[in-house]
Amino acid sequence: MRKIQVFDTTLRDGEQSAGVNLHAHEKLEIALQLEKFGVDVMEAGFPASSDGDFQSVREIAKKVKNCTVVGLARTIQSDIDAVRSAVQDAAYPGIHIFVGTSPIHMKYKLKKTSQEVIDLSVSSVKYAAQFFSHIQWSAEDATRSDWTFLAEIIEKVIDAGATVINLPDTVGYTTPEEYSELFKYIRSNVSNIEKAKLSAHCHDDLGLAVCNTLAAVQGGVDQIEGTINGIGERAGNASLEEAVVALKVRKDFYQAETDVELTQTMRTSQLVSKLTGMMIPQNKAVVGANAFAHESGIHQDGVLKNKETYEIIDPEMVGVTSNKMVLGKHSGRHAFRDKYKQMGLDLTEEEENRLFDAFKDLTAKKKEVTENDIFALMIETSLKGSSPAYKLELLQVSYGSNVIPTTTVQIRMPDGSIAEESATGQGSVQSLYNTIEKIIPEEVSLSDYRIQSTTDGSDSLAEVYVTVEFHDQVSSGRGVENDVLEASAKAYLDAINRVHLKEWFSQNEKGVGAI
Repeated sequence: MRKIQVFDTTLRDGEQSAGVNLHAHEKLEIALQLEKFGVDVMEAGFPASSDGDFQSVREIAKKVKNCTVVGLARTIQSDIDAVRSAVQDAAYPGIHIFVGTSPIHMKYKLKKTSQEVIDLSVSSVKYAAQFFSHIQWSAEDATRSDWTFLAEIIEKVIDAGATVINLPDTVGYTTPEEYSELFKYIRSNVSNIEKAKLSAHCHDDLGLAVCNTLAAVQGGVDQIEGTINGIGERAGNASLEEAVVALKVRKDFYQAETDVELTQTMRTSQLVSKLTGMMIPQNKAVVGANAFAHESGIHQDGVLKNKETYEIIDPEMVGVTSNKMVLGKHSGRHAFRDKYKQMGLDLTEEEENRLFDAFKDLTAKKKEVTENDIFALMIETSLKGSSPAYKLELLQVSYGSNVIPTTTVQIRMPDGSIAEESATGQGSVQSLYNTIEKIIPEEVSLSDYRIQSTTDGSDSLAEVYVTVEFHDQVSSGRGVENDVLEASAKAYLDAINRVHLKEWFSQNEKGVGAI
């Protein structure tokens, strides 16, 4: 079997999704889970874009030990220096340099000739080669580039020191046949291609990202790239879990395999979904709630007789569990610690204490605590590691079928004072948000509101996800509570606080550069 490396860019390309704004500790949680998932290369961020991103990449590089950690850079020396500084403590540091190579990118975005782009790429790779042994060079918009020009520039950047050549379908334009042929062409027309690995990076604008990625494997690539759940700007990236599971299930056809730990698939998908606030469609391949559900009587009968009649993926292979009751109010710290370790969670003493306290509070309200409950609590308590600008102190709601909903809220303000307001609305959620908006001094606009439960049953935890427009930015937030309205209030304030935190980092730049 040919070995295919897996390059994950959830923390860089994935975070470019509209409304996604991750805290540094949330990025670290995702990074540690990606390490368990078994990715070979992790793109931790774009260090030169902001001090917040620089600090986040540096912290990830310090903690992740079992895969290569890379940062993104343009063909600018200061960008390369920022990556060098950010990943210097990584066990396996690397850099990812990109430049546009299509006629439209060179003419309108870069305003450079083909020769200038070649010279810029070569000089940047040579400079990076002084500090890195792992250098990935990407030809942005490769699928709309001239193939002869690609072969020329690739040969020269390999001579300059590039060890991985990535040919991304940046705008999701290509087809499987075209993409496979592109890699075959490069293999046949670049004389020193054996000195570098070829990588595929696909976007999903035409819904072909995973198909194109698998076609690239047929075309001879050594590495595939993508994001968990396919998140990313516009229509997103290739869904990494779909690609690696397809290689596993159809290894007879592709004759290729990865080192991904597939039993971590569902946990990784759920973590990214909850932290980004981007819901997983129920019918999504591999990780959707309905991926292994059978409604048709004929299908149910077949599965009961032999699950292979309608299931080509073993649910246990991707980490699907039965979610049985695991703990209750009489469970102690030892049992709790055993359970979260079985779930694959790595917690510090402080994190364990916060999570255990939240767990004990929940057992007073909920008889049966499931893995999903613990997982939701873990994500919610992680927010306490940050300092919110606005914090919910009191919530009182009056509503009924013949009563105008009225809400009273107390919020702790950034200066430590307590503000209290009341307001009405057409419904209880509207009255709640009207009240909060009377307290927040700047304009806030709600653009999306979603709610789901962690498990079945009337005592399930409510998880609320919102998207707001605040300070001319789109931001997502989440809240988890037994009470739907309290979860709604926390989600709204979380979205606002994320903007404040981002602005704080922006105002306290350390001079690492900006886009």
